[in-house]
Amino acid sequence: MASKARLFYSDKLKTGTISRLSEKQSHYTKNVMRLKAGDKISLFNSQDGEWDAKILDQGKIFTEFKVEKLSRPIVKEQDIWLAFSLIKKVPQDLMIQKTTELGIQKFIPLLCERSVVREINIKRAEKIITEACEQSNRITVPKIQELQSLDKFVKNFPNDGKIVFCDINSHTKDLKNKLPKKKPICILIGPEGDFSEEEREFIINNKNVISMTLAKNILRAETAAIASTTILNYNLENN
Repeated sequence: MASKARLFYSDKLKTGTISRLSEKQSHYTKNVMRLKAGDKISLFNSQDGEWDAKILDQGKIFTEFKVEKLSRPIVKEQDIWLAFSLIKKVPQDLMIQKTTELGIQKFIPLLCERSVVREINIKRAEKIITEACEQSNRITVPKIQELQSLDKFVKNFPNDGKIVFCDINSHTKDLKNKLPKKKPICILIGPEGDFSEEEREFIINNKNVISMTLAKNILRAETAAIASTTILNYNLENN
């Protein structure tokens, strides 16, 4: 029996819809998964949930399908964001992939004083996010914002949310009763060389910021992002 492919589909999904996959997705179902007319696939997006669909035709370029029924509705998730200074490509790709799997809802790339990398390929990041959702059985697909300054991010952050600052100088480990249950909670990760003293002072003095220590050792940025996402998920589920 053929395996069931699971694919992100951005357009409206509802029973009876007949449409086509993209050329890349069609190549995947036909030449990688070896699916044929009559085989089932799963399609999902953040608006409509996950749906069972049947392949009607495997053409040379496009795969035609028909949506049959809803298999999984959208379920409310923790509203955790990740604001991060740009880092080198390989560790940054890993960070985005793994934190997507762990449930991050929004990515906010930042430029800081010590950011070595100064630009980000948003399309590449979106591709990594989508593929991580497909592979991890996640329905909702996180958004990634355009690059912005640390100053702009902190000043424009929602007043009813909280920024969790991963600070090696902090002694706080227990976040119990400090986190809002329905408002955005944003993890803040610095560059490889850490924040400057001026940036650190600016962050700590903001009323929406909670400082938290992750470990006794100095963590790489991508490790800190993965660890803090895991810790926040645990605290929110047990708060």
